[in-house]
Amino acid sequence: MATPPRRPTNPMAAAEAAFKPVKKTATPIGEPATAPNVRELVSIRIDRAVLDHFQEDGPGWQDRINDALRQIVVGKPPV
Repeated sequence: MATPPRRPTNPMAAAEAAFKPVKKTATPIGEPATAPNVRELVSIRIDRAVLDHFQEDGPGWQDRINDALRQIVVGKPPV
């Protein structure tokens, strides 16, 4: 059995094949899928008096703020 040549027979074709662009499928653009009732980490600025009001009852102040905001959203009339 003969040993194959070390270099390709057509170096230009080998170079083009090596640097040929790879076709990638585009990722669909849209909203990321989220599970229902999952909380997201956000950062907001709240007046010190509002923060003190919710923190005065101790731990769970973030849940109390979330509950107050949810009551506002649920009670809001449809647009």
